[in-house]
Amino acid sequence: MNKTDEKYMRVALKEAHKAAALNEVPVGAVIVCNDKVIARGFNKREINNDPLGHAELIAIRKASKKRNNWRLVDCDLYVTVEPCAMCAGAIMWSRFKRVVYGANDPKGGAMGEIFNLFDEKIVNHIPEIKSGVLASECKDLIQSFFRNKRQL
Repeated sequence: MNKTDEKYMRVALKEAHKAAALNEVPVGAVIVCNDKVIARGFNKREINNDPLGHAELIAIRKASKKRNNWRLVDCDLYVTVEPCAMCAGAIMWSRFKRVVYGANDPKGGAMGEIFNLFDEKIVNHIPEIKSGVLASECKDLIQSFFRNKRQL
C-alpha cells in the first residue's frame, strides 16, 4: 500500500473521529495539493441540520475558498467511506485528480459499490479512483458507531 495514501487516510480518520465524538456519522475527508493538506471536513448533518453536510462537501467548499478557485484539478481527496451520489457529483464538478477512499458503502456508494457515477456517459471529468486504503479501520469505525446507535 502507498505510504502517502495511508498517511492522508489517517488524517481523514482523525476527522471521522471528530464526527463520532459529536454523534455524527463518522466520515472524514481531507484534500491534499502538492503533498499538503489544504482542507479538512467531517460530517455535520445533525449539528447544522443540513442534508448537504457531508464531509466531502465541507472539505470541497473549504479548499475552493482557500484556493479561490472551484477547479481542484491538481488535488487529491481522501475520504474514509465511499462517496454517495451527491458527493460523487461534487467531486466530478470539482475536477479532482484523484479520489482515495477507505471503506465501501454497500447502501449508498456511488464509486463502484452500488454503481459508479464515473461510468456514465454524461460525465465530463473522471478522477483516478483508489479504494480500500485502511479499509478495515474505516469500516470498523463506522460499524461500531451504528452498532452503538442500535443498542441505545
